[in-house]
Parts: sequence; C-alpha cells; structure tokens
Amino acid sequence: MLLLAGSLVSALFLPGCASLPDKVDRPVSTALANPAETRLGSMVAQRAATAGTRNDSAFALVGSADLAFTSRMTLIKAAQKTLDIQYYAIFQDDTTERMFDAMREAAGRGVRIRILLDDFNTSGKNAQVLKLAFEKNFEVRLFNPLPGGRQSLFFRIITNLKDVESMQRRMHNKIFVADNAVAITGGRNLGETYFGQSRGTNFVDIDILAAGRIARDLSRSFDQYWNNPLAYPVQALMTKKEIAAIKPAAEPNAPGSPKPAVSPEVSAPDLGTSTVAATATLPELADSTNLQLLTWTWAPSVMMVDKPSKIAADADATEEAGETTVDGLLQLISQAKTRVLIVSPYFVPGKRMLKQFADLRERKVRVRVLTNSLASNDALAAHVGYSRYRRDLLAMGVEIYEMRAEQEGTFSSFGSGSGSRSGAPDKSGTGSTGSSRASLHSKVVVVDDRLLVVGSMNLDLRSQLQNSEVAIVIRNQGISGEATRLIEPTMQTGAYRVELVDGRLFWRAPPGASFNDANSEPDASAGLKLLAHLIAPFAPDEML
Repeated sequence: MLLLAGSLVSALFLPGCASLPDKVDRPVSTALANPAETRLGSMVAQRAATAGTRNDSAFALVGSADLAFTSRMTLIKAAQKTLDIQYYAIFQDDTTERMFDAMREAAGRGVRIRILLDDFNTSGKNAQVLKLAFEKNFEVRLFNPLPGGRQSLFFRIITNLKDVESMQRRMHNKIFVADNAVAITGGRNLGETYFGQSRGTNFVDIDILAAGRIARDLSRSFDQYWNNPLAYPVQALMTKKEIAAIKPAAEPNAPGSPKPAVSPEVSAPDLGTSTVAATATLPELADSTNLQLLTWTWAPSVMMVDKPSKIAADADATEEAGETTVDGLLQLISQAKTRVLIVSPYFVPGKRMLKQFADLRERKVRVRVLTNSLASNDALAAHVGYSRYRRDLLAMGVEIYEMRAEQEGTFSSFGSGSGSRSGAPDKSGTGSTGSSRASLHSKVVVVDDRLLVVGSMNLDLRSQLQNSEVAIVIRNQGISGEATRLIEPTMQTGAYRVELVDGRLFWRAPPGASFNDANSEPDASAGLKLLAHLIAPFAPDEML
C-alpha cells in the first residue's frame, strides 16, 4: 500500500518514460534438431528400450531444494550442444553465480546457451545476469521489456505507471532444457530462496524432470517465445558498460557469504530406474547429482502452454477465451470423479472457479487445497484476494490447509530430510539447509490419483488472464501417488486446517503439534492483519 502510494506521488514529478527501440535484429534460432546424437539423447533412447515401454517420455519428481539445484547443475555439465533456459526471474546470488560459472564452462566447450528472461526483475544487482549476453556462445533476450532505467525495481515501476496494463503482463514460464533431451519445469525460479539457501524465508516448491518427447515439446514452446517480437536481445536495450555501471556483482568470497561446495567432476547422468540409498550429508549444496538415484516413470503426457500473444498489448483481441493453461487445468479438475488435491501458493479463485468447486462438491468429489497462510505468504495482496473466498469454499465442503511460516527444525523442501541427497522422499518433510521460515511456492494438482499436473501456474486470475504459464500433465497412478505422498506430510504436520465453527473461521493445529489452535490468522502480527484489512478494498481479483 505504501509502495503504491509512494509510486503515485513520485510519478507526478518524473518525466515520461523512455520508449523501446523500433528496429530490433532478432536472428531466428531453434532447438537442437537431432538430440539423439548427444549423450543425453542417446541415454534417453537406451532407457526407453530397456524399459520396454510404448510411452515416449519419462518423469522424476524434484521435491527437495538441494536436488532442484544439483539436477540443474548436472544438466549444465552434461550438455554437449545446447542449453535453453526460460524463467520469470533469475536472482543474483551465490547459487546462480555457481550456475553461471558452470554455464561458462559449458559455453567454453562449445555449448550454445540461450537464456530468455522476463524483464520485470532485471534491475539493481539482478541486472548482472544480462552481462552473459556479451560472452561467447551466450544469447540473452528479455521478454516484454519495460522502458527506462534499471537502477532499482522501485523506479522501474514508477516510471512505467502510464502503462500499468503492459507492466502487469508477465512471462511466468519456467523451462530448463539440455540438448533438447532432458528438461526441468515447475514452480521454481532461479535463486537461493528456491534452493533452500536463504538466511530468511525459503520457498517450498516442486519441479519435475522430463525426458524424451515431452522435452522436445518444451523446446518448441521455448522457440515460440524466443523468436517472438516481444523478445528483445539484451544488446538492443543495454550495453555491457551500462549493465556493469548499475551495481557490481557481489564478491564470491565476501564475508558472510556461503562458500561453494567442492565436489569432483561428474560424468553425464544415468537415467536409470533404481532408487539408491542417500549419500552422506554435505554442509552445503553439492555441484551436481547422479540422476540414477531417481525413480523415472514412463507415462503418457501432454504439455499445456500459453501462446506468447497472451502477453501482447492487444492480447484480448488475439487470445481466444478458454484457451489458456489455467483454463485447461480447470477443465481437467472439472472432470474429477472422486478427489482433487490442489497446491497453489497464491489461490484466488474468482467467481468462475468458485462455481466449479461448488459443482465438484455437489458431485461428492473431495477437494483439498494447500495454500499459504497470511504469515507464510510473500504476497500480501494475494492473501487478501484468497480470504474473500475462504468462507464460501469452506461452506461448500472444500478442505483448506494453510502452511505455517514457522516450521519445526529447518524447512525448505517437500519430503527431503537432512540426510537425503537422492531426491527420494522421506517422512521428515524438512530440508537440509535454509532457515526455519518457509513459504509455499509449489503449483501442483492431482486428479483422481491418476492425473498429475506440475507447472508454473497459480490458481488465480493473474495466471489465468495476464501471465503466460506452462505445465505438464502426466497420466500415471504411480507418479501421482508419489506426488501426493510428498505433499501430505506437510498438510498433516506443517499446516493449519481451516474450519468453520459456529459460522466463524477457526485454524486447527494437527494432533500432537507443537503449535496451538487459533481463532484468527495464526502467526501473523497485529500490524500485518491490519495492513491486510486496509488494502482489501484496493485489490481487485484480476490484479492479484
């Protein structure tokens, strides 16, 4: 609220914002044509033959923060030809600097690296990622860039208030593809808060590793965005000198910064089907992981992705209603026969989704939702929007669980204990690193214990109407059950179940929990509750 007020006042005294360049050279490029000629591609083909399956894609859940980091590092080290990386945000810190160093090594051995980044967060020290655009074998493009300077996000916002509609439309896709053969997608951006390394709050998230045909589908989606007129090469917007002048990159060995873990160079990962016992606990994130430690599931699948035109200024005219990723997800949910499990950090149903939940409950479909509490939510306005529908959802029989910000021990992952480096779920629900504060960031849906959806989308109107999103739908009882078993311990021990008691909201602690029941937003300060109340009239659903 204060930020918005300050922005409006400051905007009155600022000159009109700059404009984007009219003529931009965007050389067209596409994903690797023959992934089978690479080590990763040949291994995927060999594993498919060994598995004796008719399915053309394999999957492995990534529920732990350390595996999320090390699996990406492994793909960087294993890539021989190409790396295609598409994200909403890449934050400058020790974890991403280690990734950049590994990418530089890959580029040095001839790997072509394309990075497509939404422009919104590329300011201040986070603009340093743009310097990669000037290094050999790197190409970096920004999607839907905002004109004006990049000294800080605050000033970027206030200098673009004349075009709030364009500023609100963001590319939210998260795709990481090596040699067009193995990919990672899901909820995570790149940065220490997504890898359990923050000294403050860490995000609890889920990704999925995908190999085979589905990886090629993700690459085709990447190419559509990469070659779109809204994707601007960094060189068309800034010079290397201008980037360097914004803010120097942090010294790698600055006092108080974590020291990179040292591990031996690893060979290309083996996409085996066995799950091996966990290795010894390491004090910090390793530089890579052996993907043979994961259980890979071959299953039918489909990619859902928004068209790049959804972000365009005239998107309402070019994007037909009912064709977005969230629309497709809602259609899958509406076909549920027995049960639906929804994990969405920002959960703002709106009237249309509310009706769909009512229809499900009329058919006796069990609906469970895990979302953030006021205390654990990093987006206050999103919680305000969700709270408008909470009472109605409970009244119709939707089961709601709100994640606690304060967790027992250290918590940064679904189902990954302090001794696990394999990515195999355990019963602790705790991560090996990070602080005791946690914020839910996963975007997962399980339908009838047989359909699993993992992607970048939230169940809110922003994801449905404004952001572009991507998701993978997998039809398989085994991996659907694995995802449910990964999530449920957090619901059972790390979340409040919200209920209606005599018409009033009540937060019930799990049996045996070290925390107590509550009759108002638990763990939230009086000031935070007051602020949520104050901004409620100024937060329309479609902006949350």
